[in-house]
Amino acid sequence: MEQIIERIKRGHFWKFHGGIHPPEQKFLTNAKPIRTLTMPKQLILPLQQHIGHAGKLIVNEGDTVLKGQALTCAKSPMSVPIHAPTSGVISAIKPAIIAHPSGMQEPCIFLTPDGEDTWQPRTVCQDFHQLENSQLIEKIANAGISGMGGAGFPTHIKVNSAHPIKYLIINAAECEPYITADDLLMREHSPSIVDGIKIIDKLVQAEFIFIGIEDNKPEAIKALQQATQDIDKITVCVLPTKYPTGGEKQLIKILTGQEVPTGVLPSKLGIVMQNVATCYAIADAVINDTPLLKRVVTVTGQALAKPQNVWALLGTPIEHLLTQCGYNSNNSQQLIMGGPMMGYTLPSTQVPVVKTTNCILVPSKVEIPTTQHEVECIRCGQCAEVCPSTLLPQELQWSAKAKDQQQLNRLNLFDCIECGACAYVCPSQIPLVHYYRIAKAEIREQQQADIKAEQAKNRFEARKLRLEKEKRAREEKHRKAAEARKARMNSGTAEANKEKSAVAAALARVKAKKQQTVGEDAVNNAASPEKSQVSAAIARAKAKKLAAQKLKDNASPTSDEETAIESSATSTAKTSAADEKKAKVAATIAKAKAKKLAEKAAAQSSENTVSDKEAALSPADAKKAKIAATIAKAKAKKLAAKTAAQSSEAQSSETKSSEAQSSEVKSGETQSHAKDTAAESSGNTASEKETELSPADAKKAKIAAAIAKAKAKKLAAQNRVEETSTEHVPQPSIDTDKKQRIADAVAKAKAKKQQRESI
Repeated sequence: MEQIIERIKRGHFWKFHGGIHPPEQKFLTNAKPIRTLTMPKQLILPLQQHIGHAGKLIVNEGDTVLKGQALTCAKSPMSVPIHAPTSGVISAIKPAIIAHPSGMQEPCIFLTPDGEDTWQPRTVCQDFHQLENSQLIEKIANAGISGMGGAGFPTHIKVNSAHPIKYLIINAAECEPYITADDLLMREHSPSIVDGIKIIDKLVQAEFIFIGIEDNKPEAIKALQQATQDIDKITVCVLPTKYPTGGEKQLIKILTGQEVPTGVLPSKLGIVMQNVATCYAIADAVINDTPLLKRVVTVTGQALAKPQNVWALLGTPIEHLLTQCGYNSNNSQQLIMGGPMMGYTLPSTQVPVVKTTNCILVPSKVEIPTTQHEVECIRCGQCAEVCPSTLLPQELQWSAKAKDQQQLNRLNLFDCIECGACAYVCPSQIPLVHYYRIAKAEIREQQQADIKAEQAKNRFEARKLRLEKEKRAREEKHRKAAEARKARMNSGTAEANKEKSAVAAALARVKAKKQQTVGEDAVNNAASPEKSQVSAAIARAKAKKLAAQKLKDNASPTSDEETAIESSATSTAKTSAADEKKAKVAATIAKAKAKKLAEKAAAQSSENTVSDKEAALSPADAKKAKIAATIAKAKAKKLAAKTAAQSSEAQSSETKSSEAQSSEVKSGETQSHAKDTAAESSGNTASEKETELSPADAKKAKIAAAIAKAKAKKLAAQNRVEETSTEHVPQPSIDTDKKQRIADAVAKAKAKKQQRESI
């Protein structure tokens, strides 16, 4: 450590790799005092003016604010608020162009000054040594102070280091050409800068304090030496002029001889660095309770009539600064925010001044040509020779063009401080820094996307673990509940028996419901042609059984015949679709037997009629009645044979499902024909008797015969109507058959009674 101090006192400093000596051009503004500008008509305040996150908006459109009033509040450690630079009204909150190389738009607060410049209440601190470190850090954070040397890192984080600090370095080099803002600030406000250094030292407790300043600022060097002459801890280090001495790693190397490794913060090495403008802002915030509202800006360039350093309120449009410094907008000259080495071209004069704005450069076309023609790299290697970070600019540019992010990371792209030394010496006029800035932005964007994807993955896995844990907890809960329930049920108490019965009933309901579901599924799955054939066979069997029953009731067949019909119908009903041929044969036999029974019934009816007549007539009349009955019987047989033939033909053409209906229809027709024949026989018998009866008896016989014939026709018509109505009904009604049998019996009885009376 003593060796370092001795080297510094002798003026022997370490050297960093590379570096250049561009024309300084500081004479344009370093001889003029800092000027205070008039109030602009409108202030534009971007919500984010530093590295980190934008603050949370706490004002609305139309609000009236006071000077120094907070417009946003910090929502994370890497966030600092912004304040109203003057009193006025919030006229709008909307996106606007900000100070960025891309000319992007971000949310901004538009403040219209009221011209009164009314402050909010402030509390002046007479002795900051009486404040705790936490209070000092809180004041710095609430004042919205961030690094004012160009990076914009939140100051309250930088001065609240957890590592022991050995060196506190104050950067007063201001190495870039044209810029003299820090130079004039040190000349005019060196006591305030020293107060800021003391506040920082109270926080970090550094062993040594170095103020690094280039030898091209003699007046500033003298002012700092006078302000620090009573402080043994502070050493003003006058460094040789070389660009970029003001770089953080480069200045650390010059003063301490230490190299800051890639990706390592200087605080881990026991080093903290602050800019002189930041020190001034810290003193103003802690002692005067004044937040960061303004800063010194160098407005320079040979295209301006009055280049100078000015106090610019944050949010002041660049156009207002240029107007105050004699800018002629008709020249169409480019505007650069920052110096000629690290600055970038502005897309509009409405871009506002922010916390990191230290220079507005308006060069003439002779100083910096507006157009440069980029050509192919000639691989001269000059860019690598002057790079202060010992990088390979040529390979970085190739990888940036190819968007090879992995190779860019291997080449340590983020060690580039964007000093512009490589582009300055490039004979091919390649804007190397622009390629690096674009590549850095793309990598940061990809890293943010990767972080979001990783966070989403972690959330998904955490949710999955949580669901599994909840599932296991439920299963364990159910298991314990089941064990407890089983123990209660086995206890033998009345409540346990009741609970056991309830459980058994519930299980029975579940089992029944399950069986019902299975049965429905089986029925639905069994839908096939075989099912329809079985249904048809069952329908035919039922129809045949009903037909046999009808024939039995009408014709009164013998018990043997009834047994034969029933057995035939039963055997037919039991046949399946596979025994279809046997079913047809059985149906034909049943029909034949039904016809035979109908004929026999008709014959018996005729014989009964004749025998009744014979008992009352004379031998001659009885003989005539027998002849008439024989004729009627022959006609009935003929009609029955004819009906049977027609029935056989109809049965062969009908479908399987209509066989039962056909047998009923045919049997009905046979009965009706038999009745008609019996009626005709009775009529013929009556006509023969009329020849030997008296006129009165003959008349009565004719009337009785006519009535019997009419009733027989009526019954036949009713049978035909029933047959027609049952064509579409597979099974005849039992009630209708019964009524018909009763009607037939009544008609027969009346006919017999009338015949007896007429005789």
